[in-house]
Amino acid sequence: MTKVKAVYRCAECGGESPKWLGRCPACEAWGSLAEELASVRTPAPTSPLSVPTQIGEVDLGAWSATPTGLTELDRVLGGGLVPGSVTVLGGEPGIGKSTLLLQVLAGMAAFGSRCLLVTAEESAQQVRVRAERLGTIVPDLYLVSETALPNVLAHVEDLAPDVLVIDSIQTVQDPELGSAPGSVAQVRECAHRLVRAAKERGMATVLVGHVTKEGGLAGPRVLEHVVDTVLSFEGERHHALRLLRAAKHRFGATSELGLFEMTGTGLVGVPDPSRLFLADRREGLPGSVVVPTLDGHRPLLVEVQALVTGSSLPQPRRSAQGLDPGRLSLLLAVLSRPVSTLARADVHVSAAGGVRIVEPGADLAVALALVSSARNLPLPADLVACGEVGLGGEVRQVSQTPRRLAEAARLGFKRAIVPFSAPDPPPGIEVLKASTVTWAIERAGLTA
Repeated sequence: MTKVKAVYRCAECGGESPKWLGRCPACEAWGSLAEELASVRTPAPTSPLSVPTQIGEVDLGAWSATPTGLTELDRVLGGGLVPGSVTVLGGEPGIGKSTLLLQVLAGMAAFGSRCLLVTAEESAQQVRVRAERLGTIVPDLYLVSETALPNVLAHVEDLAPDVLVIDSIQTVQDPELGSAPGSVAQVRECAHRLVRAAKERGMATVLVGHVTKEGGLAGPRVLEHVVDTVLSFEGERHHALRLLRAAKHRFGATSELGLFEMTGTGLVGVPDPSRLFLADRREGLPGSVVVPTLDGHRPLLVEVQALVTGSSLPQPRRSAQGLDPGRLSLLLAVLSRPVSTLARADVHVSAAGGVRIVEPGADLAVALALVSSARNLPLPADLVACGEVGLGGEVRQVSQTPRRLAEAARLGFKRAIVPFSAPDPPPGIEVLKASTVTWAIERAGLTA
C-alpha cells in the first residue's frame, strides 16, 4: 500500500527535512526548503547483476555519436547525440529551445532515426503549425502531447524511438507522487526514470529544462548530476544571435561554442561569427575598438563601444552591457590617473551584437575605448587590442594570442596592440607591444 507523507525538500540539493527550517541542513542554502507531499512506495525489483569487464575489452561501438544535422550543435556535442545519453537543454522562455529541438528531430528523422517529441507544454496543433513554418514535417517524426510519466514510458515502449525529446521535464509528473508538477520530488523521480529508460534502451534523450531568474537551471541540482550533458542556450530577445554552450559533457570537451541566427524559417548556423558581429561597424567613431576575444576554442572579433559624457550627478552613472561591471569599475580606477576626467563622467560601455564577454582579455580594448571617447579621438580602423589590465596599470598576456591575431588578420586588420610579453604574431599583422596602459594609449595615438 502506498503511503503519503509531508516533507520539506531543498530546491537546491534535494535534501529532506521533517520540518521547515530557514536553512537547508545539507547544503546550507537559505530559504530553499519547500513543503511537498511524497509517496512512500515499495521498492522496485533490482536489475540483473552486471558482469565486470576488463577496461581494454569494453566495446566502444555503441558510444559513437549520431549527427543531428545542425553543424553548430554537433560542434558543441563533439559529433552529435550518443545513443543512451541524456541531455538537458536549458534557456530562457522564448529563446528558441523548442525550435532548435524540432529542427534536430527533423534532421535526424530524415536520416533514418525514429524520433518522438513529447510536448508537455504545448498542444499537438501548436507544434504542427511551427513545424510547417520550419519545414520540418518529415516521416519517422512522431508527436504526442502528454504530461503523465507512465503514459510517456508506454509510448516509448510501443514506438521504440531512437531519439526522445521531453519538452519540458518540469511539466511531466508521476501521478503516484503526491507533489505538484515541477516540484523537487517530481523533477528528480521523473528524471531518474527517464535516465534509466534511456540507458536500458540505448535511446538518446533530451530534456528541456526551465531556468531561474539568475539564469541557472531550475530544479534540484541532482538533475544536472544524473544526466550526461547540460546545454545552455543563450541570447538576447532583441537580437537574432543565439549561443549554445555545454556546461557539462561526459562525451567530450565543454569548451566549444555554437552560434545560431534566429530567422523566420528557424535557426541557422553561423559559420563565420566574427564577420557577422562586425557587419554594421562604422569606422572612424570615437569610443569604438575591436577586440579578438576567445570563447572556448573559438576566436571571435567583437566591437566594444564606450560613451563618456559629462555628469551633473554626485555619483556618475556606470553602465555595462555584455561586459562585467566589476571589470569596468577596475578599469576606471586604473584610468583615473592618466585620464582624470573619467572620475566625474557618466560611462556607458557595450559589447555590440548582443555578445557577452566575460574574459579579462578585453580589458585593454575597453580601456582604449574609454580614452578614445573621453578625448573624442577615433582609433585606427585597422587596429585591434587585447590584453589583461592589472591594478598597477600593467598590461598582462592572455591565452592563445596568436590564434586571436590570426582571426583578426583573416578579416583584414593590420595592427594589434598586445602585451609586451606576447609571443610573435602570425603573418599578416603587425603588433605594437605595450607594457602599461599609458604606453598603450600612446601607441594607439590617443595622447591628448
